Amino acid sequence: MFRLDAQKPVHLCDGLTRRDFLHAGSLSMLGLTLPGFAELQAQGAVRKDKDVNCIMLFLLGAPSQLDTWDMKPDAPAEIRGPFHPIKTNVPGMEISEIFPRMAKHADKFSILRSVYHTAAAVHDTGHQMMQTGRLFGGGLEYPHIGCVLDYVKGPKGDVPAHVLLPRPMGATGGNMPHGQSAGFLGKPYDPFVLNADPSDPKFKVPDLLAPDYISAVREDRRRRLRDSIDGSVKALETSADARLLDENFHQAYTLMSSAKAREAFDIAKESEETRKKYGMNKFGQSCLLARRMVERGVRFVTINMFETVFNEITWDIHGSAPFTPIDAYKTLCGPWFDNGYSSLIEELHERGLYDNTIVVATGEFGRTPKINPAGGRDHWPQCWSMILGGGGLKGGQIVGASDPIGGYPVDRPASPADVAATLYSALGISLTKELPSPGNRPIPVVDYAARPIRELL
Repeated sequence: MFRLDAQKPVHLCDGLTRRDFLHAGSLSMLGLTLPGFAELQAQGAVRKDKDVNCIMLFLLGAPSQLDTWDMKPDAPAEIRGPFHPIKTNVPGMEISEIFPRMAKHADKFSILRSVYHTAAAVHDTGHQMMQTGRLFGGGLEYPHIGCVLDYVKGPKGDVPAHVLLPRPMGATGGNMPHGQSAGFLGKPYDPFVLNADPSDPKFKVPDLLAPDYISAVREDRRRRLRDSIDGSVKALETSADARLLDENFHQAYTLMSSAKAREAFDIAKESEETRKKYGMNKFGQSCLLARRMVERGVRFVTINMFETVFNEITWDIHGSAPFTPIDAYKTLCGPWFDNGYSSLIEELHERGLYDNTIVVATGEFGRTPKINPAGGRDHWPQCWSMILGGGGLKGGQIVGASDPIGGYPVDRPASPADVAATLYSALGISLTKELPSPGNRPIPVVDYAARPIRELL
């Protein structure tokens, strides 16, 4: 690509820099129109590097679009459901009554009401597509967006680049990968998994915080002992498995011995008032931990609001056991999300972190427009809503629209690949960036057909 940059920016009277002017003026010479240039820029092909973080709130179980962010109050009762819309601080934007705090911050996020996919209506496929941009096939597992960010930009200091809270996804009925690993990028780029409940009064990070009785002297002695052993097993360490073990050891040791890393996970340093504001539950305290982590250099945090759809309260409202009744949206799921999410964006904004921290909230698909005989809604990947804001993404708007019953997109349909392309663009990763896969076949971070949602960028 030709670059006709001035080394020193010169600002013109309309706010453009000389560099911008030269870029625009050279386009026709290179056979590219201004609209074409804008499209390339939106796709991430023409973009300055950005140091943006991301917090992904994965709402496992899949919230109903009709009961959360795309309500249809004029539809028949079996469509509109039991909840009522409320006004937000953005004129014309309404959301469900189950999110009263969120309604006060609508200027900070956008609602995308036209997400869809065409794969099987099972949880696992949605998990894969919404976290990687692709459906797995041919034995190939694609990497999570946070793992790609780790591969491209690496960690900042001693903290991991990507952390998953509080635990990985468990059984959701499909027995397939959920898309929360580094996939073909390899184990070194897997997220650091907390594997603990931060709302537990006895919360402690497994495999991170050293036992209280191990002094710094003993830690150093153990490390020196291992170094001496290393010298006698060089032949062993030429194997790939041994090298991986060595990398994992050094990562674990760095985390254990770094005061900064340990502090990022030390939620006990937060006041009781702050912790209660987020909600004393796994999701709320995970949101608080996520704020602490991005403050201290973690680039990407993935939060699983729930871990399975079986025998616990989730967004999976089929209406009968072992699933969740729809009224739990108002008594449990809604308040948990409302407090955790609202407190997170409030504090990120107050601390000057929201401008460079994307916060995205999504499920794996939507819910059937018509309430089923059990009083719930079933799987529906044809249309659903998600929330995006921060990190330079535009807030205070509704993007896309569904039909009168919330069943299908009628404006600005967006696929999981388009969502991934949007996040990569906002994170400053070019969509033409290629990743190394098995067989030395380079794979772009998203499919070539994916297009960022320009209304958000």
